[in-house]
Amino acid sequence: MGKIIYLMGKSSTGKDTIYKRLLQREEFQFQTITPYTTRPIRVKEKEGVEYHFTDEEGFRELQRSGKLIEQRAYHTYHGLWRYFTVDDGQIDLEQNDYIYIGTLEAFESTVRYYGREKLVPVLIELDDGVRLQRALDREKKQAQPRYEELCRRFLADSEDFSEEKIQAAGIGAGRFYNDDLQSCLDKIAVYIKEELQK
Repeated sequence: MGKIIYLMGKSSTGKDTIYKRLLQREEFQFQTITPYTTRPIRVKEKEGVEYHFTDEEGFRELQRSGKLIEQRAYHTYHGLWRYFTVDDGQIDLEQNDYIYIGTLEAFESTVRYYGREKLVPVLIELDDGVRLQRALDREKKQAQPRYEELCRRFLADSEDFSEEKIQAAGIGAGRFYNDDLQSCLDKIAVYIKEELQK
């Protein structure tokens, strides 16, 4: 029986890098899950890779079909952006283990959908000052930097990943501080191996 390794953390903690490195490790055979969003596609993103890009009507259609595993809506400086995971045939926990990036709220919704025993939480943490600098550096590279959205997201992270919410979600041993990428990766890999054997 498979499990979903669920990576979480505030913005710019290194989740994407850790996700890609874990996919490359030979000891794991993770399958991926492509989430959906209604936000505009960014520079260097490709449809079906980072996300399936759709619009509000596409979201509503999937919602009516009863296929939403979890959903989040953000009222951004640029309008309403939705992020969501769909039970569209990508996930077969009878056959495979998966790795996924989501929010704490999305993790809890996915737990309700599949059951706690099917999910392995991995919370990535990092100093707020380092995160803010990383986010600014990344945003500067965009064709049209969205600094207002960056600030909204940064502030929202403090509430979304409050210590109270982390504790309420039952995130215990699966917390990792990413001040040294290789060391962090090695610790996460050991933790995942132990969790997959349970």
